[in-house]
Amino acid sequence: MELLQLQYFIAVARLEHMTEAAHSLHVTQSSLSKTIQRLEEDLGVPLFDRTGRKLRLNESGSIFLPRAEKALFELEQGRQELRDLSSLEPGTLKLAVTTASTLPNLLREFRKKLPAIHFHVQMLSMPEMITLLNRGEVDFCLASPPVRGEQIECRIVCMDPIFVAVPAGHRFAKRSSLSLIELKDEWFVGVKKGYGIRDTIDAVCQTAGFTPCYVYEGDEPARLIALVEAEVGLAFIPGTAKSPQDQILLIPVRDHDLVREIALLWHKDRYISQAGQVFREVVTEYFAPDSN
Repeated sequence: MELLQLQYFIAVARLEHMTEAAHSLHVTQSSLSKTIQRLEEDLGVPLFDRTGRKLRLNESGSIFLPRAEKALFELEQGRQELRDLSSLEPGTLKLAVTTASTLPNLLREFRKKLPAIHFHVQMLSMPEMITLLNRGEVDFCLASPPVRGEQIECRIVCMDPIFVAVPAGHRFAKRSSLSLIELKDEWFVGVKKGYGIRDTIDAVCQTAGFTPCYVYEGDEPARLIALVEAEVGLAFIPGTAKSPQDQILLIPVRDHDLVREIALLWHKDRYISQAGQVFREVVTEYFAPDSN
């Protein structure tokens, strides 16, 4: 059994399509197909049910996939640890976030300490983020709400109050606080379902007796403030998301404790590089009560 066979098998298993897997691996479809066939011959069982170019893991493939992923995961951990010890290359810190309001400042502070380290950030829904974390494809996640699991280390770093964002000319603009039920007939702009703050808000509103009417649902939280300024709708905005330049007002909700917990997540079994340790320290220090 060869390492390349495992890499190709995992790619095909995740995409369940030979052409798409070949494209993602930058190999020809015929080469990929032959490699998978050799792996099946080595194992003595087929791993997929085939219908044209479409493949679906069979029972044997489903049993073998987590073992193959774990084997490659461990090899990647060893490679990263050796690279870290030798310091032959700067490396890349890979992050996934469901909340990005604090990210610019965090990355600025991190870059001050390690300017040579590259980083790559993805804005994802919660299920997508946890999938990549469990696969070892990201080093850390900033998530709201927190996620706890057998393989996930979860550290709450911030309690971020959530406000109702209204434009300057709105009838609520001069209010010092609002009752949640007063918002039942308003139009809202928000992120799509699957993002932590959206799910939290929808659940709280349902306890108050209504479902928010969304006229806009997107995957770019930063766009919401501009939509509120344009009087498209109101929004539930965390306190960390507003900047002094924004032409909106944030009004607290008095009858519900609207707060989101921001957590830093990492894989318990994943090797944490020196750069990763520095990033974790930066996040902890940034959110420390006496740091702001």
